[in-house]
Amino acid sequence: MRHPVMARLAILAGAVLLTACSGDAAPPPVVRVDRGTVATTVTASGSLVAITEQNLGFAEGGRLAEVLVSVGDRVQTGDVLARLEDFALEQALERARAQLDQARANLAKIENGNSVEAAQASLDQAREILGATQDQVDATNAANDVATERARVQLDFDRDQLDRAQDRLAADEAGCSSPPPTTTSSSGLLAGTEQTAPTPAPDPECEAIAADETAVQQARGAVIASETALRTAEQREHVDEASGRLSVENARNSVVSAQNQLDQAGSDRPADTGAQEAAVRDAEAGVALAQRDLDDTALRAPTAGVVSQINGAVGEFVGPASGTTSLAPGSSARLPGVTDSSSTGAGGATAGGAFLVLNDVESFQLVVPFEESDAARVQPGQAVDVTVDAVPGLTVPASVLAVAPTGADVSGIVNYYATVVLDRGDPQLRDGQTADAAVRVEAVEDVLRVPSSTVRTDEGRRVVSIPGVDGGEPVTVPFTPGAVGDEFTEVRSGLREGQEVLVPQAQVASAPGGPPRN
Repeated sequence: MRHPVMARLAILAGAVLLTACSGDAAPPPVVRVDRGTVATTVTASGSLVAITEQNLGFAEGGRLAEVLVSVGDRVQTGDVLARLEDFALEQALERARAQLDQARANLAKIENGNSVEAAQASLDQAREILGATQDQVDATNAANDVATERARVQLDFDRDQLDRAQDRLAADEAGCSSPPPTTTSSSGLLAGTEQTAPTPAPDPECEAIAADETAVQQARGAVIASETALRTAEQREHVDEASGRLSVENARNSVVSAQNQLDQAGSDRPADTGAQEAAVRDAEAGVALAQRDLDDTALRAPTAGVVSQINGAVGEFVGPASGTTSLAPGSSARLPGVTDSSSTGAGGATAGGAFLVLNDVESFQLVVPFEESDAARVQPGQAVDVTVDAVPGLTVPASVLAVAPTGADVSGIVNYYATVVLDRGDPQLRDGQTADAAVRVEAVEDVLRVPSSTVRTDEGRRVVSIPGVDGGEPVTVPFTPGAVGDEFTEVRSGLREGQEVLVPQAQVASAPGGPPRN
């Protein structure tokens, strides 16, 4: 990667060389002492990676309640993409909050002494929770009973309809099996002439068989659907009954606990404040966990992008997500050149596969391999200048996100992948473009500096040459250096900002025609 200062010095050297070849004297090239950054960099090349194909899914499985986006929709960071049914988790959060309230009440009771009133209030609260829980369970069970009975009645009705349809089919088949009657023309008999091709009379039973068979098939389908609905209702009834019994039992245990505390409220036994504070913290953790579980039923976009795939429909069950993409260090971007270990087809999500795939085509990262010696100097947070071979003149500021803790074999050499995040995008950037990263492993900001190419050593001192007075001989000026970077050397004393410094002309001395002539 060519730096601006080096390019400027090259231009100056070219000017001197041109003057030397022409034989005309020219003023020696100079640069000025300025203020800026003195940095040491390590460089490496890699590939730009768009944050694409993020495999999104739910932390836990469940039944899809809503899918709020479609394939092709553009979403913003934080947008809700889909939701799972959350009734049970809402109830769990309410129970956790109730337990936290109870734990805090117990702590207040301990801190304020053994108060019968406080214990009674806790008991009343526990009883209210028990009553509310029992009411909730009763209502759920009653609703399930109604649903099951309705499904059972529907099944009986559909079976009766099937029996009727089968009876009609059997009757029509029996009536159609007898030989069809024939008719003889009365005028033929009177004339003594027998009709040889009698016309059969229409048979209603035979004509109805096709319609009867269709009715039987429809009735069978209705019976199968009703049987499935009944099984589903019965399963839900059993599950909700078990869950309800557990909820009621937990609430009863809370009442028993509150009653025990009330019984002990009259004693003067010292309370264990520390233990109760721990109980409050545990209850707070329970609330936080229940809240997180509830929040996880909403799938949100981690970044702006375009929805490219959805594997599920409302009412279907989806499993918890599992990552299958090889990722760059510290990033959700894929590792260039490494394919996914599994894929999801268009027909739906596989077990543990992605429910939704989100493409982010507006932000890029650069994944680069550093050799061992350079990787040891690269740290997260360091500033980086990124240049792209395909876009000359474009330099994008960036920073190191992470460095892989283990090495990878790249062409027989151990390298460590580092992930560099670009601070901004550019419409000219494309996924997969080759780019160079110059990482500033050491840097001092806002200091006086002079190009390192103008500095030399004279009797153990660091010196530069400045133009002589009125075009006289150059003057050697010593200075106190500080940090030494790839392009600049820090000036701690001896030179002032804006002072002109001569550019050494050794680089043109060996050029065709020799050094400049006077």
